[in-house]
Amino acid sequence: MGLHHILHTRPVLFLIAATVVILAGTLAMVFYPMLTPQMHPKLENLKPYTALQLAGKDIYQREGCNNCHTQTVRPLRTEVMRYGEYSKAGEFTYDRPFLWGSKRTGPDLARIGGKYPDAWHYMHFENAQTMFPESNMPSYAFLTGRKLDPKTTEARMRALGLPYTAEEIAGLGKKNEMDALVAYMQVIGTAVAKKPAAAAELPAETINPLAQDPKAIHNGKEVYEANCTVCHGEHGEGGIGPSLVDRVWLYEERPISDQALYAIIANGLQEGQEIDGRKAKAAMPGFAGTLDKNKIWATAAYLRSIEQK
Repeated sequence: MGLHHILHTRPVLFLIAATVVILAGTLAMVFYPMLTPQMHPKLENLKPYTALQLAGKDIYQREGCNNCHTQTVRPLRTEVMRYGEYSKAGEFTYDRPFLWGSKRTGPDLARIGGKYPDAWHYMHFENAQTMFPESNMPSYAFLTGRKLDPKTTEARMRALGLPYTAEEIAGLGKKNEMDALVAYMQVIGTAVAKKPAAAAELPAETINPLAQDPKAIHNGKEVYEANCTVCHGEHGEGGIGPSLVDRVWLYEERPISDQALYAIIANGLQEGQEIDGRKAKAAMPGFAGTLDKNKIWATAAYLRSIEQK
């Protein structure tokens, strides 16, 4: 009598044999690889959380932010175009627990670090509706009145094996929970270099074809009011972002080319990025994904119209 016949006629023995085979396969294909170094890569640019960043991560988790926001970009073209470079396993070496989330009531935050200046985050957490009227995100202004507990954060740093100094822990006493949350926002996803994969190509025109066109200027004003007033002020006077009326572009008081202005609006800026012989000191998101070529040129035409002559 063959083994296959014995197994087919004895269901209990067959169940035991199947269980052993499945367990052996699971150990070989799942658990053993998890214990090998290559399954736990660490990116070269990844750094352990500072005490302030870890405190912010704890607040992010406590307030349930991961219930509405994911922190992982899948390797799909549409996701990469919208959120940035897809997530790498090595990014999460110091994340215990992971805060990948599973629902996007709000946008993914995997590449939020460095996308906006600190002041933008403070305003957004205080009242998201001042920036996005249709947002249903609640206010977290109360975090400003809550001081951090250095001893609690030190205990968590020690438990996770993260490096810290006595001076760093002592400095937490001067910070509040809002400071910590903003610090955490600014570090998320920064271990992966941002790629301009979705950047718009610069137009062939070096001079704005819609310059001084009254209709284009009107359309550009509408685009500005819908997208730019939060950071640059209602009339371009400045606020979170710099003034757009003083003829100072990227911190240098000299003219900027139409093509460079188009590139800034379309592709945004990264801190330290050089453009038109200047260096950006802060980040700005690009609008190539939401504005077509004519709307970008129209916006540039409007900005020229409000420049001081």
